[in-house]
Amino acid sequence: MKKVPAAMPQGSLPRLFLFEEAHKFFSAGDGDPAANLARRRDEMKAILGGKGAGLAEMTASGVQVPPGLTITTANCLDYYKQGKMPEGLLALVLEKLAKVEETVGRKLGDPSAPLLVSVRSGAKFSMPGMMDTILNLGLNSETVNGLAAITANPRFAFDSYRRFIQMYGNVVLGIDKEEFEHCLSKLKQSEGVKLDSELSAAALKSLVASYKEVVLARTGKPFPENVQEQLASAIEAVFLSWNNPRAIYYRDLNKIDHNIGTAVTVQSMVFGNLDDRSATGVCFTRNPSTGEKALFGEYLIHVMAQLSATVQMLESHYRDVQDIEFTVESGKLYILQTRAGKRTAEAAVRIAVEMFEEGIIGRNEALMRVDPREINSILLPSFDASAKSAAAKGGRLLAVGLNASPGAAIGEVVFDPDEAEQRGKNGEKVILVRVETCPDDIHGIVPAQGVVTCRGGMTSHAAVVARGMGKPCVAGCETMRIDASAQTFTVPAPDGSPARIVRKGEVISIDGSTGEIFLGAIETRVAGLTKHLAQLLDMADSVRKLGIRANADTPYDAQVARRFGAEGIGLCRTEHMFMSQDRLPVVQEMILADGLDSRMAALDKLLPMQRQDFIGLFEAMDGLPVTIRLLDPPLHEFLPRKEELVEEVRALEARLSDLNRHSRRKVRNAVARAETALSEKRALIAKVEQLHEVNPMMGLRGCRLGLVFPEINVMQVRAIFEAAVDCSRRGIKAQPEVMIPLIGDVQELNAARAVFDACAAQVMQEAGLEVDYKFGTMIEVPRAALTADEIAEVAEFFSFGTNDLTQMTYAFSRDDAEGKFLQHYLEGVDVLGQKRKIFKENPFVVLDRKGVGKLMRMAVDSGRSVRQDIKLGICGEHGGDPSSIAFAHELGLTYVSSSPYRVPIARLAAAQAQIEADERGGQATQRDK
Repeated sequence: MKKVPAAMPQGSLPRLFLFEEAHKFFSAGDGDPAANLARRRDEMKAILGGKGAGLAEMTASGVQVPPGLTITTANCLDYYKQGKMPEGLLALVLEKLAKVEETVGRKLGDPSAPLLVSVRSGAKFSMPGMMDTILNLGLNSETVNGLAAITANPRFAFDSYRRFIQMYGNVVLGIDKEEFEHCLSKLKQSEGVKLDSELSAAALKSLVASYKEVVLARTGKPFPENVQEQLASAIEAVFLSWNNPRAIYYRDLNKIDHNIGTAVTVQSMVFGNLDDRSATGVCFTRNPSTGEKALFGEYLIHVMAQLSATVQMLESHYRDVQDIEFTVESGKLYILQTRAGKRTAEAAVRIAVEMFEEGIIGRNEALMRVDPREINSILLPSFDASAKSAAAKGGRLLAVGLNASPGAAIGEVVFDPDEAEQRGKNGEKVILVRVETCPDDIHGIVPAQGVVTCRGGMTSHAAVVARGMGKPCVAGCETMRIDASAQTFTVPAPDGSPARIVRKGEVISIDGSTGEIFLGAIETRVAGLTKHLAQLLDMADSVRKLGIRANADTPYDAQVARRFGAEGIGLCRTEHMFMSQDRLPVVQEMILADGLDSRMAALDKLLPMQRQDFIGLFEAMDGLPVTIRLLDPPLHEFLPRKEELVEEVRALEARLSDLNRHSRRKVRNAVARAETALSEKRALIAKVEQLHEVNPMMGLRGCRLGLVFPEINVMQVRAIFEAAVDCSRRGIKAQPEVMIPLIGDVQELNAARAVFDACAAQVMQEAGLEVDYKFGTMIEVPRAALTADEIAEVAEFFSFGTNDLTQMTYAFSRDDAEGKFLQHYLEGVDVLGQKRKIFKENPFVVLDRKGVGKLMRMAVDSGRSVRQDIKLGICGEHGGDPSSIAFAHELGLTYVSSSPYRVPIARLAAAQAQIEADERGGQATQRDK
């Protein structure tokens, strides 16, 4: 569905600004102009777009910027509201453009001294390559000769003209670029040249004629000679590009408002292809991959001195890494654009820390500069060094390109972004391999594990987009040849033997940190905290008030969590301990028991296993709390599925039938084994049928299981306290916090606590030792949240199980919802022929504040009204989501608990929540009350 921006009230706001006028307008007022601008910078970006705001500031700073004007975003909004170009807009543009013409000494459409302009988009938020641009506007059959004369370079003039026709033809007239490329290829073939730069002025003049024939054939009209018509159509095309499919996709992906519109900049052209002393380039003030403080990009050595001084001035002015586009025309440097540079997560962390150390930004600003969600990419697996070395020695290194975006990725080769999108949706891991990427490929880049391109440099589209997404990318792999029709790529063999062919579907491994591409999968290893990330997280810890724990079920998980800064375990799911192959048969024995004695016999076998589990956790978390949830899932989850058992019974029955055809004496042992196995399988089927529930999520599970079979709880509690005693005797401080799951009524908790207290007391009496422990419950049933005051009389802590609380509040089964309808809710359902989104976010990923959050707030308030010192935490997956962590801070929870690898994310997100709360000042949260 087309996204139609809402109109913005204009008031007395001008509809367009010259670059120098914009800076004066937004810095005007009482006091220091710089302070005024700082306060209004966000407003300026909303009105002029990031590009226009940047050009205005650069012009005022004294940087050499080609003059121009910016048409405000309000005009784009009016365009969509009215369905046509706003009345009088072109006249205003031409009026302001006259001042640009006066400055540069050239005029739009003047045959002897023509002004050429670029027409570019520019929204408040950076959307690189998503909207349209037109360059060299103002050329026609007369002005091209004027350009040739004043530059004394006819080849340059006609090269500029053919580029303009192609760009205008594609963007404004909707003609496929390939039609123009076909003419170019045909001309090069007839001229006997391989490169565009080898074409003569006469050849390029003939190419202009061919391009005009394409335009006439496809549109039925000649290419426009009227430069004002060119300008009006180009501005409209940029407005229209706000709603092209790739722009909508990008905004959806990055959660950018569809209703802000784009500004349009009209800027005088400078030419990087004028002569041997001219060039264009892109550079970053620091390395966007590593964060190193060094100029990074593609530029000419002879402008290094000018460039270095200018870019450092820009970084100092904006107090952030800058991504700068520049042109050198006959040795003179012009800055075309500057914006905050996109960077990898690793670079973002290093830059924030080092800019703080350099005194450029403060501690809080450094912490706010890093998106917590991006930290995860620093901690993602990388290739094991020895495995990668072995792969190289084994001849599996296919090629080496540019290390455009760091990280390791493994996947099957695909060449088509549409296929990458589809296979990504199916959960398949793919590597997108392209000659080069363009903005139209964005939908295939997002689901891919990584990207490989034959062309392009460190600042190419693929490189910039991949770095922004934290995806590995190998760019500019020039030895690779792609055959799109055969769905293969070919790389030369290192020893001169026949070239190696890699087909679609074959697995490759790419190392974006080194640019290497390997055939097959390479063993990976987990990265640890980098030096700069550790520094940033230490800074975060000095700010945050919210505690950070981890969900961990094994000593290894606990050790990883502690290494990443966890302050305890917020959830140990004891059922996960029962799933290992050495325990499952004993668990099934307990489930199949036909009476208390046989069930107790099985539990006696499980007791030492559980005790050892808890010893391992207490050892790993020595001195930190370990929150243990007693058995939660329904018992049938520990048994095979009925369908599988029925198949096995049929197979055994067939086996017995076959055996019985032989002499019983010869196959007696085999028959006995088959009959025993058959009897066991039939017993399992009977038990599965007995345990079957219509809605097991709300059936015999959680606290209900421990109340119906109290001996299960007794075994687990005894294991916990015996482990704590064992650790205590060895000088290890165990702090168990035991919680009962799925409480809906305080009487359930009272009954469970009676059993718990009796067992704990008995173990401590037997050992002659006291254990420091707490007793609490999960709040994951809506009724528990509503009656939290009663429950707090019994529980010393609440842990919000937000996964189940979300399921029960929405009446969703998560697996069914995500598999059958939730994606439709997120992407949009059909309502009278239009797509309408039901949800903005997946409620199982980002906590629903209006519903689930309201229940949590009620539980916090009523729980604290009874027990002021009650500990409150979150242990669902929301504990690692920054938005949900901010809400936890607002509620005044004691801690959040996340998976071990999300602990660093939670630490930073908690600090950011505190900073934002401090900035709100008087708006007290429940934490402050």
